[in-house]
Amino acid sequence: MNTQEMIGLCKQYTMYTWAKGEAVSPLPIETAEGVYLYTPDGERILDFNSQLMSVNIGHGHPRVIEAMKRQIDELIYVFPGSATPVRARVGKLLSEIVPDPINRFFFTLGGAEANENAIRAARLYTGRSKILSRYRSYHGGTNLCMQLTGDPRRWANEPGTPGIIRVLDPRPYDYSFGESDEEKTRNNLVYLEEVIQYEGPETIAAMIIETVTGTNGILAPPEGYLRGLRELLDRHGILLICDEVMCGFGRTGKMFAFEHGGIVPDILTMAKGLTSSYIPLGCMGLCDKIAAHFDSNVFWGGLTYNSHALALATAEAVIEVLREEKLVENAARLEEVMRREMDRLTEKHPSVKEGRCIGLFGMIDIQKNSSGEASAPYNGSSPAMAALAKAFRDNHLFTFVRWSSFMCNPPLCITEEELLEGFAIIDRCLDVTDRAFEG
Repeated sequence: MNTQEMIGLCKQYTMYTWAKGEAVSPLPIETAEGVYLYTPDGERILDFNSQLMSVNIGHGHPRVIEAMKRQIDELIYVFPGSATPVRARVGKLLSEIVPDPINRFFFTLGGAEANENAIRAARLYTGRSKILSRYRSYHGGTNLCMQLTGDPRRWANEPGTPGIIRVLDPRPYDYSFGESDEEKTRNNLVYLEEVIQYEGPETIAAMIIETVTGTNGILAPPEGYLRGLRELLDRHGILLICDEVMCGFGRTGKMFAFEHGGIVPDILTMAKGLTSSYIPLGCMGLCDKIAAHFDSNVFWGGLTYNSHALALATAEAVIEVLREEKLVENAARLEEVMRREMDRLTEKHPSVKEGRCIGLFGMIDIQKNSSGEASAPYNGSSPAMAALAKAFRDNHLFTFVRWSSFMCNPPLCITEEELLEGFAIIDRCLDVTDRAFEG
């Protein structure tokens, strides 16, 4: 099938996410390997966003593909009430790599389902109904998760489930709680305490956060924030849910991002990097005290594909690759290279406002003028950002341009040479936004 025929049939017979069908311009992909994508016409494209920040081990890893083939020959699917060898192995494996006291796991088909069940578990365990979430968060595309989400994708999905209270991040969009990490942490937690008092702490079951804010900024929490948040919520009997669908499994240079803050949440949600997106799988992890509650109380949740054997075999192989090939360590090592390249681009290009990264989780902001005004408005685009997106595509780089920023999230298997290749392309393309810079 040639490129145009493939694109035409996909647009005619399938729907695309977050878009008007007539405006979609799909990227034609036939094969992928390592950090590269290949079109039917043979074009090689550097995947600088791991697709949806999810193909952590890189494309087409032979060990994972072989494990998937073996599982197909053994057992593909049985109902969720079954015990299977791979379910036993992967549950035990996760208990080894997730810090104590999280040792019980509920498998889903993706991150949104994991978050749905995390909220269900928190409400059942506490007997409370309200949930705190943040405006710069994204937690998934289901009805409940859209309400947990703070960004504008929520608007068209309202009204939704009641009882969601959204609060500001330590770094809001248009101002700051302070300049230093200490100020941001202190001031945000004072503000959050006030919100909790107004809402009634005895009515709040949990707070859900992206441990590192993802698509809405790639924002690592300020120093001391996670520990302070943990202490604040504990005082009021409010559970902490860390959504690590995007930032987990090595993306930040540690297996899980909450490890940077020296805390462990009550509930952990995972997906994406869990299988490197080779097959759909999500997971909710519960700490021992919540797991014990559901030993003697019904967990009122269920999914046809819970603990799907093929998906679990994929996860098992992916985790083995992450550990044995030291990809988490590679992300930690290359953070310095990414940081250096971002600093170089900020110094060279007047249109670059700021670059941020933790591990191989990065974003660069583009400014319209020397006063720091964003190159595109909140929830909007601009000719300059559209031109930058086109320049990336024309120069064989895949990443996401969103509002006035673009992402730098390559597979964790990337080499330093390949990482520098990506930043060399970005360097050339930023001439587009420099020409639009107003001085």
